[in-house]
Formats: sequence, structure tokens, C-alpha cells
Amino acid sequence: MRDNFRTILGVRFYVADLEGLLGLVPGGGLFVVPSAPVMVRLADDPAHRAAMEGADFAITDSGFMVLLWLLRTGERIRRISGLRLLRGLVAGKDFRSSGDTFWIMPSAGDCEANLAWLRSRGFGVTDADAYVAPLYTKEGPLSDGRLLEVINARRPKLIAIGLSGGVQERLGWDLRQRLTYRPAILCIGGAIAFLSGRQARIPVWADRLALGWLIRFLHSPRAFFDKVKGVGRLAPLLWRYGSQSVSGG
Repeated sequence: MRDNFRTILGVRFYVADLEGLLGLVPGGGLFVVPSAPVMVRLADDPAHRAAMEGADFAITDSGFMVLLWLLRTGERIRRISGLRLLRGLVAGKDFRSSGDTFWIMPSAGDCEANLAWLRSRGFGVTDADAYVAPLYTKEGPLSDGRLLEVINARRPKLIAIGLSGGVQERLGWDLRQRLTYRPAILCIGGAIAFLSGRQARIPVWADRLALGWLIRFLHSPRAFFDKVKGVGRLAPLLWRYGSQSVSGG
């Protein structure tokens, strides 16, 4: 099991196969799926860094990070995108029953479209199985008492957080620490929106070739560039710190 993980910039990444990862989800814990811009934020926000380093599992979603790790260490690690993970969960049978899942959405429109897509795939989800998030702070500790109360009362097996990177990790970390039981908390970002059509649809082949960024760029160039600002900082961070935390600890 030890060989299934690598620590990169202080974050514990799962580097084995998708089947093994899917097998870990029912056991619960916080799963983060950081893009390269989210990894860069490790240097900027101690609360974000605490959430990322405290996560039980990080997923190698960033093809850029995987490439940088290869160049720095000579080790080729397996990439598993958040979209591929979500596809695997949707295809499985572990979380299909009513009350099994709870979805945190960025807007009412996303909530309606994404729940409808889940129902079309056989998931027993209702409006009560979702929560439209308020506008959270962009940095610093994050907590939502109302959300915590709702989840503790409903006790779903899986909590999927579909918010922006840098926000969802801090929210997930707070839930991980404060919930009275241990569900799987999965930071899926926009993955479900790629499937439901709320954002650009990314074909399986493009995802496997790490070309999802190209599809997103062609669909909305301005929004794509806004998301990847500063991503070039990841290379010097990884070269300097390697497996160590950027805090210097």
C-alpha cells in the first residue's frame, strides 16, 4: 500500500490504478483533486495548505504536475483525472440509493441541471440531497454551520463538492474535521458540469490524453485563462520543495 502513494509539495497523492481508488471511496475521508493552479495556492494561503496536506487522498488530476514530477525525479506516476474518477463512481453501484449522496453546487442552475443528469443515470437524488453554496471567502479558514447541520442530520455516504478549486478543499477539510461521522468527501470541482453539459463536454479520449484543458480553452478562452493565471509558478515550487511542504516544515 505504501507504494500506492507519493508525497508532492507536502500533499499525499494516490498513484495506483483507478480500480484501487474507487475501492477506497466507501471507506470515507477527504479526497482532493487539485489542478495545477490549486497546487500553486499552497504557497499563498496557510488555510488552503492545511486542507490539502490534511486530506486523506489527493488525486493526480494535473497532467502538468505529473510532467514536472517526471522531469524532476525521473519517476513516471499515473494520472487519474477527477472526471475519470467521477465517471467511475457514476458507473458503479455503491452510491445509487436515496440518501446515499449529497451534492454541494455553486448555483441554483447548476443544481437543477446536475441533479437532473444524475437522475437520468439512475441515482435516487432529490432536491433535499443538494445544497446551493453561498459565496465563500477566497482564502483563510472556511466553515458553514448550516451545511454542517444539514449533513449531520442526513448522514449521506458520499458528499460531492462541486465548487471552485481553492474553496472546496477548505470547505471539505472543515467538514472532515467537524462531522460526527466519516463519509467520503469528494472535491469534484466542475467534473459533474462537464458530464451534465453545464460546461464544455470533455470526451473520454481527451481526458485520457490530458487534453481537457484544450477543450475548455476552445469552449471559453477568457474563462480558461482566468483559471490558469499563475500556473507557471508550479515549476519553481516543485523544483525547490519536491516532496516537502512549501511551509518549509
